[in-house]
Amino acid sequence: MKKIGMIGGLSWVSTAAYYRLINELTQKKLGGVSSAHLILESVNRQEYVEAVIDRGDEGAACQIILEAARSIERGGAEFIVISCNDVHRFVPAITPQIKIPFLHIAEATAEAITAAGIKSVALLGVRKTMEEPFYPDILKSHGIETIIPDEAEKTTIHDSIYNELVKNVFLDTTRARYVEIIRALQSRGAEGVILGCTEIPLLLSDDDVDVPAFSTTDIHCRAAIAEAISQ
Repeated sequence: MKKIGMIGGLSWVSTAAYYRLINELTQKKLGGVSSAHLILESVNRQEYVEAVIDRGDEGAACQIILEAARSIERGGAEFIVISCNDVHRFVPAITPQIKIPFLHIAEATAEAITAAGIKSVALLGVRKTMEEPFYPDILKSHGIETIIPDEAEKTTIHDSIYNELVKNVFLDTTRARYVEIIRALQSRGAEGVILGCTEIPLLLSDDDVDVPAFSTTDIHCRAAIAEAISQ
């Protein structure tokens, strides 16, 4: 089994979900009491937020992720997963500076959407995920249209992630608002919805919405195990 390198801490809540799911999938695939061969570099979310939000310093934020990737590489990992969607916008800048590949969350998600036969999806996440081109560009390369929430919807989603979900707070009122937003996006043409923040699947389940919901946490973890056990 290949050694997985995971960049976590963004937030610890979703990182814990990744660790649990990766090991559950490993045991299911390999049997017995098998667990994943994994190294975790957990960065300080507060330091990252101060760089990217408080100072608006994308370069400093990228450097934090680069140093985490280098640490993972030194630890002997054979590929990297980042347990956070929006941080993947730094992958193109970091990839030439390390020797091991990233398993990109948007690529894995696009493949899952294609397999489901869906051509248009709503994208939920923090503002960087919803507003930067890295997700829509990858989806477009797979023939998938991206539908972005409107300004009020983006504010609701982003603020709930930063003020609640990353603090392990999951409220029924927030869940109900997400369901309303997804229904509105469905009325604007979305055939499915990407839960494009790795905390959102901890808030919403498939039963909460009327369209296929693509949990990026689940998709990414499954892709990581497929890669880890591949020859």
